[in-house]
Amino acid sequence: MSISTIKLLEKFIDFCAERNKVISNNIANIGTENYRRQEISFDKVLGEELNSKIKTTRERHIKFNMIEDDPYSVQSEKIKEYTSGVNNVDIEKEMADLAENTLLFKFTSKKIGDYYRGIQNVIKGGGRV
Repeated sequence: MSISTIKLLEKFIDFCAERNKVISNNIANIGTENYRRQEISFDKVLGEELNSKIKTTRERHIKFNMIEDDPYSVQSEKIKEYTSGVNNVDIEKEMADLAENTLLFKFTSKKIGDYYRGIQNVIKGGGRV
């Protein structure tokens, strides 16, 4: 695995942690009147990674490295359908999203852990990356 892949996986772990907060917030506000369900997007982080692969050869070329402090975008859904009776939060969808997010987090953290354990084995002289 390359260093850029590990960096992207680390960013994805951060995204999963933020997504967990958003989903938990949605669940916590299931009874709050007029609350709008929120969703988080990983598109900016992925786009930055892809754009960082683009190289410019001249000074006048457009640079694509637009790194922001908050790479994730959280939006409130504009759907006015009141799924729970008082707002648009659907507990079944939130629980499914939470389960999916947990699996993604565990898988990604395992991949990162395996990579660093491989490096540790190489340093100790017992394996390869």
